[in-house]
Amino acid sequence: MSQLAYWRLSSFYLFFFASLGILVPYWSLYLNSLGFGPAEIGELMAVMMATKIIAPNIWGWLADRSGQRMRVVRIGAVLALLMFTGVMWGQGYWWLVVVIALFSFFWHAVLPQFEATTMSRLGERVHYYGRIRLWGSIGFILTVAGGGFLLEFLGTDSVPWLVALMLLGVCIASFITPADEAPACRVVQGSIWQVLRQREVLMVLLVCFLLQASHGPYYTFFSIYLQDHGYDTATVGLLWALGVMAEVGVFLVMHRWLPRFGARMLLMLALALTTLRWLLIGVGVEWLSVLVIAQLLHAASFGVYHAAAIHIIHKLFSGQHQGRGQALYSSISYGVGGAIGALVSGYIWNYSGANAMYLSAAVLSAVAFLLAWRGIRSAYV
Repeated sequence: MSQLAYWRLSSFYLFFFASLGILVPYWSLYLNSLGFGPAEIGELMAVMMATKIIAPNIWGWLADRSGQRMRVVRIGAVLALLMFTGVMWGQGYWWLVVVIALFSFFWHAVLPQFEATTMSRLGERVHYYGRIRLWGSIGFILTVAGGGFLLEFLGTDSVPWLVALMLLGVCIASFITPADEAPACRVVQGSIWQVLRQREVLMVLLVCFLLQASHGPYYTFFSIYLQDHGYDTATVGLLWALGVMAEVGVFLVMHRWLPRFGARMLLMLALALTTLRWLLIGVGVEWLSVLVIAQLLHAASFGVYHAAAIHIIHKLFSGQHQGRGQALYSSISYGVGGAIGALVSGYIWNYSGANAMYLSAAVLSAVAFLLAWRGIRSAYV
């Protein structure tokens, strides 16, 4: 791969995850500032995740059938930006439900197809994926850390404008990435259902679903949880950034770890350390040193997990099924898992308290570890 192609691919990840660096930690603070309670915030976040159940599969099918993945990425990026501007025009609960649903429907078209494009361009060097993906982590760090300080001065009202600015960057990056497309698959050589009927494929998807469901309390309420315990916005941003800095370190070495240890072993390590992370956050929020350790474990709960999962999905869904394979992974784990995790965590906070959310998350990731240990046998090296 040429240096120009490397930087074009990397720029997309930079802006995509820079937008998440504002959206993920600070969107719940913005909703909280509008007067919404934990249950309503959980519901609004669940709407964003729920569209990921359907949207990636629709767009993945279109991309695989047409062979024009980058066109799907560009359309999704532009329409997502246009839909997101609706949050500037209203703040009512049902208005935000509609706007978030429309925005996320197009937004969720973008990443799975770009992931498939990146993996296709890497060819036999798929284990180098982490060296491109790390720029997404860098983008997240820049906005999550900088955003914390910005919001101290600009206030939470600026959150939608900051997100929109990053979404514009995603649009530009999608248009500078050339469309190096695969031929359209008009003749289907084997159904994707034949892949999905395999026991190990189902087990992998179930494990990914459980792990992402366990992230519900973190992605939805971590910022509010910290503020409720006396941490200011700048400290919240730095803690988020610390986690992603650890993730960057992992992506720098995953191209060595995957051939050496195998994706299965790395996945199980990530699941075990994720369980420890949620326990630490649940019982040790009063101690900054404990939170620092928990955030460093983001290297495992996202970095190691994601690189291993993407590698496994790429092996399981080959050829004409790559786009839909990545879409299914995205929709089942981040979509169904993320939506249920966000929704249920809001209700748990309402009825049992914030600490109970993280203890419940630890149970989910522990179950995922047991299922992976028993049900995933291939090494996927």
